Parts: sequence; C-alpha cells; structure tokens
Amino acid sequence: MLNLRTCVAKLRPLTASQTVRTISHQRLAAPRTFQQIRCYSAPVAAEPFLSGTSSNYVEEMYYAWLENPKSVHKSWDIFFRNANAGAAPGTAYQSPPPLSTSLSTLTQAQFLGQAQPNVDKLVEDHLAVQSLIRAYQIRGHHVAQLDPLGILDADLDSSLPADIVTSTDKLGFYGLDESDLDKVFHLPTTTFIGGNESALPLREIIRRLEMAYCQHIGVEFMFINDLEQCQWIRRKFETPGIMQFTNEEKRTLLARLVRSTRFEEFLHRKWSSEKRFGLEGCEVLIPALKTIIDKSSEKGVDYVIMGMPHRGRLNVLANVIRKELEQIFCQFDSKLEAADEGSGDVKYHLGMYHRRINRVTDRNITLSLVANPSHLEAADPVVQGKTKAEQFYCGDTEGKKVMSILLHGDAAFAGQGIVYETFHLSDLPSYTTHGTVHVVVNNQIGFTTDPRMARSSPYPTDVARVVNAPIFHVNADDPEAVVYVCNVAAEWRSTFHKDVVVDLVCYRRNGHNEMDEPMFTQPLMYKQIRKQKPVLQKYAELLISQGVVNQPEYEEEIAKYDKICEEAHARSKDEKILHIKHWLDSPWPGFFTLDGQPRSMTCPSTGLNEEDLTHIGQVASSVPVEDFTIHGGLSRILKTRGEMVKNRTVDWALAEYMAFGSLLKDGIHIRLSGQDVERGTFSHRHHVLHDQNVDKRTCIPMNHLWPNQAPYTVCNSLCCPNALVLWEAQFGDFHNTAQCIIDQFICPGQAKWVRQNGIVLLLPHGMEGMGPEHSSARPERFLQMCNDDPDVFPKLDDFDVRQLYDCNWIVVNCSTPANFFHVLRRQILLPFRKPLIIFTPKSLLRHPEARSSFDDMLPGTHFLRVIPDSGPAAQNPEQVKRVLFCTGKVYYDLTRERKARQMEADVAITRVEQLSPFPFDLLQREAEKYPAAELVWCQEEHKNQGYYDYVKPRLRTTINRAKPVWYAGREPAAAPATGNKKTHLTELQRLLDTAFNLDAFKDLS
Repeated sequence: MLNLRTCVAKLRPLTASQTVRTISHQRLAAPRTFQQIRCYSAPVAAEPFLSGTSSNYVEEMYYAWLENPKSVHKSWDIFFRNANAGAAPGTAYQSPPPLSTSLSTLTQAQFLGQAQPNVDKLVEDHLAVQSLIRAYQIRGHHVAQLDPLGILDADLDSSLPADIVTSTDKLGFYGLDESDLDKVFHLPTTTFIGGNESALPLREIIRRLEMAYCQHIGVEFMFINDLEQCQWIRRKFETPGIMQFTNEEKRTLLARLVRSTRFEEFLHRKWSSEKRFGLEGCEVLIPALKTIIDKSSEKGVDYVIMGMPHRGRLNVLANVIRKELEQIFCQFDSKLEAADEGSGDVKYHLGMYHRRINRVTDRNITLSLVANPSHLEAADPVVQGKTKAEQFYCGDTEGKKVMSILLHGDAAFAGQGIVYETFHLSDLPSYTTHGTVHVVVNNQIGFTTDPRMARSSPYPTDVARVVNAPIFHVNADDPEAVVYVCNVAAEWRSTFHKDVVVDLVCYRRNGHNEMDEPMFTQPLMYKQIRKQKPVLQKYAELLISQGVVNQPEYEEEIAKYDKICEEAHARSKDEKILHIKHWLDSPWPGFFTLDGQPRSMTCPSTGLNEEDLTHIGQVASSVPVEDFTIHGGLSRILKTRGEMVKNRTVDWALAEYMAFGSLLKDGIHIRLSGQDVERGTFSHRHHVLHDQNVDKRTCIPMNHLWPNQAPYTVCNSLCCPNALVLWEAQFGDFHNTAQCIIDQFICPGQAKWVRQNGIVLLLPHGMEGMGPEHSSARPERFLQMCNDDPDVFPKLDDFDVRQLYDCNWIVVNCSTPANFFHVLRRQILLPFRKPLIIFTPKSLLRHPEARSSFDDMLPGTHFLRVIPDSGPAAQNPEQVKRVLFCTGKVYYDLTRERKARQMEADVAITRVEQLSPFPFDLLQREAEKYPAAELVWCQEEHKNQGYYDYVKPRLRTTINRAKPVWYAGREPAAAPATGNKKTHLTELQRLLDTAFNLDAFKDLS
C-alpha cells in the first residue's frame, strides 16, 4: 500500500463520478495499489500526518467517504470535500459543526478552509481510539470479573493494565481526556462493537468494550496469527446483544443445574463418609459439557470421546453419559462382589460407553468416557489416540463426525508436561484429531497448593497459547456466560478444526475429597466458600425475578430429580455383583463372544506360503513408483534385499517387512510410530522412500503390495482389535519417559478396567559399548510387572495359548529374524489381545549370522518360545557338562566363544525367546535332557538388571529346586552400562570366561 501522498494526490479537483469511477477501477484491478501522480496541491513534506500508519487510516476513511459520504464523521466529510475542491490538506480541515446543526444548513464557505488546521489532533485521536479498542481486545481479560469468590485475581496479578480505562484519568494514556467522551469516532474494521453503526461516542465505545471483555468472560485470542480467526472471535463477543437466551433455553439450563447439584447432594446425604470427589463449586460443568455436545451434534458430530480426572466423574457419568444411576449407587456398597477377571478400580476412575438420542438435536450420538488413573493428565494422549482411531476407521478425515473433549484441573493443566506434549501433537498430520475442546475446572487450588506457589504463568491455561488455541475464561457462577462460551467453543472447533480452551473459574466447596479438611491450609478461601451461595440457588432466584419460572415450578423440578435418585437407590440394593465389563469405554462386540470371552483358545500357524514371501520381498527391494529417484546408498540396500530374496533368506528388516505385508493383505491395518521409525534409528527399515530431486515427494512401497490391502501408516513421532499398532523407541532406554503410560495403562489396563489392548513396544536393547543411555531397555522393569507366579508350575490345557491369555503382557527377546516375523503375526492371529514388549536388536540388524531361511517361515511354522541347542551337545546330552540359558544378542557372543574354545560338545546353549509368560514346560524338557549338566543363566546385563532375578526362581521351580542356577554376567551396577569402550570389552570377556570355565562355580556348590 502506498502512503497518503498518493491519496492526497488523487484528491485534486475531479467530479465525484470521475473520482469514484477511477478509484473503483483501480481497486478492482489491483486492490490497495495506485498509480503515482506526482502533481500535488501543496508541499506534502509540511504535512506530518501524511506518513506512517496515519496515512493508512486516512486512506481507509477516504474509501468509505467515496462510497458513502454519510458513512464517515462530518469533520471527515468536510475535509474530503475541501481537498477534492483543491484545498491543501493542511487547510482542508474544518471543525465539526455542533450536533444540532445539519449538514445541509452549512454554507459553502464552511467547506473552504476558514478554520485553523487541526487535522493532526483529529487523526491522533482516532488512532488513540483504535489503540484503546485493541488494548481491550488484548488485555481486557485481566480486569474481567472471573473469580466467583471475589478474593483472587484469576491471572494472579492484582495490578491493572495501564491501557485499560478503568477510570477517566486513564484516558490520558491515549492523549484523551474527559471532554472527549462525547466525541464521535469512526470504528475500525477490526471491531464489531458498533453493530450496525460505523461510529460511536467514546463513552459508548468504552462501555461496549467493557461489556464484551471485562465482565464474566475473559477472552484471550490476540496472539492468534490468523486474521480470519481473530475476526470470528471478535464478532462472537463484541456484537451488541449477541449473548441472548430464550426463556426455553434458560429453563433447560436451570434443569441441568438442578440435576448436577442435586446428584451431589443426594450422594452426600446417602454416603457422607465416602470419597466421591464431588463437583460442588463447579456444578455448571454439567450444563457446560452438555452444551458442547449439543452444539457439536448440531454440527454433525455423532461420536464424542471424553477424558477427565476424578473430580465430578460420577456426575458426568450420570448426567452427561447417562450411566444408569443404580449402577453408580451400587458402587458404594462395600458388600458388592466382583464378578469379572482382574482386580478392578475405584468408582471414580471407571469409564463408560453409551449410545443414545441427543434430545436437543434428535440425532444419535455415542459418548465414550475413557477410564483413567489418578495421574490426572495421563489420559490426554489416550483419548487423542482413541479419537484418531475412531476417525480412521469411519473414514472421518476432517474430524466432522468424531471429536474429543478433555477435562482438566487447573493445577494439573499447568503442571504436567504431558499436557504440553499432547498439544504439540494436535496439528501433526499423523496425530491430529482436528480440534479438541479442553475444559479446565479451575478450582484456583491444587489439593492444598495455592496457585501462586504452583505456577509462574498468569493463568493455568497459558500452555494452550503455543498452538494458537483461543482461551475463554469464564466465571463459573454465571451459568449463561458459561453456556454461551461453550457454544462458541464448539462452533470454533466445528469451523476451524483446531483446539480451544474453556477455563471455568470456580471453587471447590469441600477439600480435595470429602474427608479432607481444607481450612488447615486455605482458611481465608474456605471462610468465603462457607458464605458462598450455590450457583443453582443464585440462578434460580435470577430466573424467578425475571419471571422465566416461578417458585413452584422450580421446586417441582428438584422434587422430580430427587424422586429419580431415590428410586434408583432402591433398585441399586438388588445389585449383588459388580461387572466391570459394563464400564468399558469401547467394547469389541465383533471380536469377543457376547460374554466378552475369546471365541477360541487356539492360535493357527503364523507361517506364510512362499509365493507371498517372495512377492513381499520383491516389493521391499524395489521402488513401485515411476520417475522416482532414491539415494544411491539406498539403492545398494534394496539390491541387497533383492539378493536375499533370491537366496530365500531374510534379515531383521526384511522379516519385519514380510510380517507387516502379510497382515496388510488380510485387511489388518498397521500403524508404526515413534522417533525415526520411517528410516529406522539404525538405517535398516526404509519404509518411506524420499525422492532426491523433488522436495517432500515420498513413496511407501508397503502400500503397493496388494490391490485391496489395508493401509499402512508409518509416522515419525488405535482402538480396533484388528490392527497392529506399534511404537518404537529410538533406543530402548528412552521408554522410561513414558513410564506413567506403561505403568498405568499398558501393564494393568485389563486387570483394572477389563480393557484389552494389543500394542507392541519395540525397544532396541543390547550392550554394545554405546554408553549408559543407549544400551538397556530395562527388561528387569517389564519382567518385574509380569503377573505369573515364580513358585508355581502352571497346570494348563493348551499350555502356550492359555498361558498367554492369563498373563498381563508378553515379553520377548528374539534372536532370529524368523522368530521376530512369527511373534508379530501371532500378535494378530491370537483370539485375544495382550501388550507385546519386544527387546529388539541393534548389531544383529546386520550380523551375518542373524539370518533366517524361508523354510523357517513357511506354513506350519510357529513362533518358538525356546530354541534348543541343535549342535554336538544336543546329540550327546549325557556328556554335556553345562547348559547356558540365555536370551537375545548374547547368544551370538556365546556361540563364537564356544567355537573358539572348541567346547561345542561340553556346553549346550538354549535360547529363551519368550521370557513372559515363562516357558516352564519347554525349559523343563531342556533341563531333563542334560541330566549331568550345571545350569547357568548367562546375560550381558548387570546382575541387578536384565533377566536374572526373574528367570532364576522360575528355572528353580521348573527343576523342583533340584539344582542351583548359577549366574554368568556383569557385576551389579547403578548405571546400565559403562561409557568406556575398553571397560565394556573387559566386562564382556569376563562374563564369557565365567560362562565357559567349567570350574567357575566349584567352590560355591
């Protein structure tokens, strides 16, 4: 845009029609651009207001005047008429006429520069008003009345912004004073406070800004860098009279508040000494959630997946999800017997799945509330993953049918890093759920911690600013403001498919739970809370005063819901058995029987016919897209793969490729995620090829295997049972940053919530001199959490499959590519789902001996839980003096050392491929095969780590404690591995010496 000099040049005497025609033509041809005309009526250098932002402002005004002279203030009308008549800009200004004077009575002389030039002041004042409007849009939330208790500032700052006009003396900040309050100012296009008016007196401008930004709603949005989105929000909050409710809407809101409040009061009356983490102080949450769901349903959503902490959970289950009240009330019965497998969980952690008619929209809607642990924000990525899966399986690529709602507490939202991490996944192509509505129940306290001691940011919601999510703070004691904000939030998500945050600034009427005494640590807050009138009472009194309802109608609504609760309570006494499966957040009706049981207890062969193996291998070693240039080094890798296929052998990467490809053919979707998984941390996988000549052009050969195959998703960092979902750590050591998810969801999920899942964790592991952070996937931790009994030899039919069904997860460490292939396929072919932990290799990826033949992968072959010795030792077992039991990569170190010492006949080496559930039956067979041999567990990990503490008692049980089980490995240590290469090699040689020194344990016997 050119500066005002161009505009002034255009103001040379022209007829009005000429002017409009000329400017209109130029605006159509090239908006906001003009031809330079270098003849001026006056020296423009003498006009200081003709540069910078002032020129832009005047230019906007000039456009408006050209189209309609009445659309601008009278002083501007005079200025443009005089300038158009040939007056210099400095003399074209005329003081505005009195308000009582009409434009038609002004004489022509008044238009011809008789007054002193005062245009500088005029422009400055208009710019000041623009700055004032912008100040309210940016910082108005800091002075909004958000705290229902009136004792805390929601932003933790008692000072007022200098640019918000909280008193007339603050007008001086803008160069204005009280005498300017009745002056009329033209409104910029970046505000909607005028409604249908384009100009307002300053007094009215300030009043409307205060109504929009400084009442019970505080809007944070000016950090968003998208003008359309900012304008959308301005329109929603600035338009005069926009927050209006019909009487019917008010009555619905009151009825929802009645249910929310009376539910908590009923629980308190019946079970006053029970923990229930009630919603008192934020009862408005129920109407808030129902509003979001109603509006989303109206916009086309038919599946809502929710995650929340324990506070208010029972109320949400009852009044939002609509779980049967008797099912909730019977949870308080201490005599209720558990009928399901597993150990169960407390009532305020359970989830639910329900499909019903939405009464407002008359459309079907499915609501799912996921179960959660006490780790408040841990459910966030679980909800997003479930939502992503549901969107994937119903083809909802834009998030128009399936959405997520996440509830948070204020302290956890600000304090837990998983919130930040989840936000950063929100807009990534392979992770986005196309917008989440976040609702923060802002108690203004965390357990006993004052927010001023808990966070450094003004608001607990500031973390959402990193993804340009608008944040709507609202006083939770103003139900209409809450409902309006929730409507806007749902519309935002539907319109822009981006995250949005609703911050319900409320209080917690009781302590952290109903048994807690909050006066110990927050005496002043709780003195005020004791005086605080409940929001239901406040709102009922307001509606009665407005004549929307009367007192008998209000009391009837309360009595009606109390009766529903009493009747449900009476029915709950008939409930004698608790079925946890009735609280599942998403059942798999097509996978299990009606009773939730596996349809069989057998697993078919995981082998594959040779034609399929060859076909997958050929695709894996080619580029199935024309005119696609790959890296030269990758060409050599693909060529090597092709040669392996011709030789009927596979390495680790090719075995994985064949497992994936065969499942895709059967319609099994596969999703592999994690850091660097497309290429593989060790440059072995290469599932995504990159064109070396075209930026961002990629090819995924695995999606070109079969005509009607399932899709393969591989993404650098799902809830259907018929999907293989894998997460790979860059190094196994790094899984501990996800320890909470592993400990709370993956390991005990079935025991707590009858929630089966088949996720696969690929954890690169091995002592290879890479230092303490790139060596150990901490197998001891996974094994410690296995639920099999080390002192009991299981007596089972269908031993191997039944063992898998009874365990909480499966832990393996494969030593051959073929076994890796089989365990991946078995994960899907099993008639049930269990998490699978695989300690994957690093050096074995390219080890010449770590190869498998197609013969090990053909029909009739299976995953081998134990791989016995097949050499000279196995031919003469009576002569064997020692059996080394081991797992994983160390097997290759042991065979090399055994060969070098020529001890193949003296020492047998047995590989334990499946560690949990422990293969008691097969190892018993191995131990009995070598009657005279010592039994030694050999591992490369340190003695207090790895597998020894898990394996030793189980091996002893296997042999009825007839012999000791000796240890060969590294000494105990605090760190997983040394950082010194020489020390690493010395430790390795020492453990090999111990393993093959037949006198090593003689003095210990």
